[in-house]
Amino acid sequence: MANILAVDDEVDILKLVKRILERDGHFVKTVSEPEKVIKMALDSFELVLLDIMMPGTDGFTLCSQIRRRIQCPVIFLTAKPDEESLVYGLGMGADDYILKPFGANELRARINAHLRREHRGHFTKLLFGNAEFNIEAKQLLVNSSAAPLTKGEYNICEFLARNQGQVFSKEQIYEKVFGFDGIGNDNTVTTHVKNIRMKLEKLGFSPIKTVWGIGYKWEI
Repeated sequence: MANILAVDDEVDILKLVKRILERDGHFVKTVSEPEKVIKMALDSFELVLLDIMMPGTDGFTLCSQIRRRIQCPVIFLTAKPDEESLVYGLGMGADDYILKPFGANELRARINAHLRREHRGHFTKLLFGNAEFNIEAKQLLVNSSAAPLTKGEYNICEFLARNQGQVFSKEQIYEKVFGFDGIGNDNTVTTHVKNIRMKLEKLGFSPIKTVWGIGYKWEI
């Protein structure tokens, strides 16, 4: 059972999401006017669903505004599958996206997978030379400086680091990190890895290696 916020200007979509997720025992707060979210207390929510194409404040803008206030997963509901939108959305701090139209089983499975990932137990630290994972704080420190990773980016780093030297396909990374079948979600992992590399290289750290034709591995 989780406290979920769903934001979409289409009331029918909100009713559908609420009906589907409440069957799993979740409490779903729905908001059809994105401007109202800024004024809400958000600490109690364990997951946020955001539509992208909304009048006034769109999902990208809203995500960037609330991400600094919440640590929970943020998932976009979108009819825009193009890579440019995906890159931009994940860069704003989103963890994943679900394409419209979506089925009830997909929505339930994706939501519950992200929630399971959030509630897993962790070790306290992982050390890799001049880099250190603070697992409890969900931070990667390089030379004592915190890498500015989004939640999804951090989770990919932690997963690969825990399995140092092992090669994983994009589909396997998506399934292991986000807990759902990775088929069709190559772009999510590709975009996250691209952003991770850009941020870590600025700190002089390049641990994610590409194994051509297979996937990625963590190696230092």
